[in-house]
Amino acid sequence: MSSYDVIIIGSGPGGYVCAIRCAQLGLKTACVEGRETLGGTCLNVGCIPSKALLHASHQLHEAEHNFAKMGLKGKSPSVDWKQMLTYKQETIEANTKGIEFLFKKNKIDWLKGWGSIPEAGKVKVGDEVHEAKNIVIATGSEAASLPGVEIDEKVVVTSTGALELPKVPKKMVVIGAGVIGLELGSVYTRLGTEVHVIEYLDAITPGMDAEVQRTFQKLLTKQGISFTLGAAVQGVEATKTKAKVTYKLRKDDSEHTVDADVVLVSTGRKPYTDGLGLDALGVAMTDRGQVKVGDHWQTNVNGVYAIGDAIEGPMLAHKAEDEGMAVAETIAGQKGHVNYGVIPGVIYTHPEVANVGMTEEQLKEAGRAYKAGKFSFMGNARAKANFAADGFVKILADKETDRILGAHVVGPMAGDLIHEICVAMEFGAAAEDLARTCHAHPTYSEAVREAALACGDGPIHS
Repeated sequence: MSSYDVIIIGSGPGGYVCAIRCAQLGLKTACVEGRETLGGTCLNVGCIPSKALLHASHQLHEAEHNFAKMGLKGKSPSVDWKQMLTYKQETIEANTKGIEFLFKKNKIDWLKGWGSIPEAGKVKVGDEVHEAKNIVIATGSEAASLPGVEIDEKVVVTSTGALELPKVPKKMVVIGAGVIGLELGSVYTRLGTEVHVIEYLDAITPGMDAEVQRTFQKLLTKQGISFTLGAAVQGVEATKTKAKVTYKLRKDDSEHTVDADVVLVSTGRKPYTDGLGLDALGVAMTDRGQVKVGDHWQTNVNGVYAIGDAIEGPMLAHKAEDEGMAVAETIAGQKGHVNYGVIPGVIYTHPEVANVGMTEEQLKEAGRAYKAGKFSFMGNARAKANFAADGFVKILADKETDRILGAHVVGPMAGDLIHEICVAMEFGAAAEDLARTCHAHPTYSEAVREAALACGDGPIHS
C-alpha cells in the first residue's frame, strides 16, 4: 500500500494545479484520473477545444467580411471540417501532454483509474488502496439536462457532443443562453449554421450586468443568431438525423415547435461526485448536490477537502485553480486564500464579454451609492483600425471613496483587458488610480483608462 501526504481526485484545472502546488511545497503527492489524458473537462472537452474552434471560425469570419476591406483579396476559404477537428484535437493533445510533463517534472504520481474514498485517509483506485494524510476532491462537473430531454450526443448533444459533430449542421437549436451555448452557437453560426437560442429567462447570460446583456444580444443577433426568450422547453423529440423542440412562452403559455438537425443542451452543469462514496463516508452535501466545505475548503470529515465545480461558487476553471493553490498552501501549513470578490468571468465570442465584481443591479439592490464610468470602443483608435469597435468598457466605483467595485467589458480582447481591473481591485484601487496610469497608444487598454476617467471629470475621446 503506497502512502502520500496528499491525494487529489481529479486532474482538471483545480486538481492538477493543486497537485503541482502541493509538490512545490514539498508534499508527497498523487493525482487520480480515470481519463486516458490529464486536464479534466476543461482541457479535453471544454474550455480548450471550444477556444480552438472559436479561433478557427473567427478567422473564417475575418476572411469573409474584413480581408477585402484591408486589400487582402482572393477567393474566400472553404471549410474543411475534418481538418478543423484535427486542429482542435492537436490543440487538446499539446495541452494535456503539457500537464503530463509537469507531473513528471514535479514528481507527482498519476494514479490511473477512477477513485473512491472507502474511509478517511484512504483512496481506492481500481483494486488498489492508497493511504493519504489529506484527500482533495476535485472531480469537477458534468452537463445538466432538462426533464423530457434525452441526450444521445449525436442529435441531442451537450458541449461534449457539439465539439465533435461529424458534419456542420444546417440548423441548430441551443437550449440555454449561457456562456457555453453562446460560444458554441457563435462557432456554428460562423460556419454557416442557422442557430436559434431558446432561453427560459427574459435575458441572455443570466446574472450579468443588464446593459451588457442587451448590448451583447444585439451584437449576436446582428451576427445571425436568433433568440426566443422567456420560453420553457417542454421536450425534444429526436430521430436518427433530426429533432423537434417544443417550448411554451411564459408570457401567454402558448406552445411552439422548432425543427433542427442538432439540439445543443446548455442548461448549466452539476457537480460530478458519483462513485466517490461520499454518502457512506458521511460527507455533508448542500441541497444542490455540492460538497459542503468550510472556510478552508475542508469538509466535515477530517482530512478531506473539496474544490472547484464540486463545491459552491462559479463553475470556472480559474476559480478552481485558485482554490487548488489555496488548499495546497493550507495543507502545507500556510495561509491559503481566495478573494471571491475578484474572480473574472469571460465569454469568448467576438466581441468578447468580461466582467468582475458587482453589477449595477447588485449595487442598487444593496443600496450602495456608486458612479458608473463608461467608454465606447468607437472612440478607441486601435479598435476602429481593426474592425472591432463594437461594445464598451464600464467601471463601477463607490460614489464617496472612488474605490472600484466592478467592471464590465464588451469588446475586443475583453478577456485580457479585465485583468488590469482585477489587479486594481486586489490592491483596493480607486478609479482615479487607473485614470492616472499611463496606457500605451494605440491599444485597446486605453478604453479602460477612458472609462476610469469617465468616473471623474470625463473621458478625453468621447
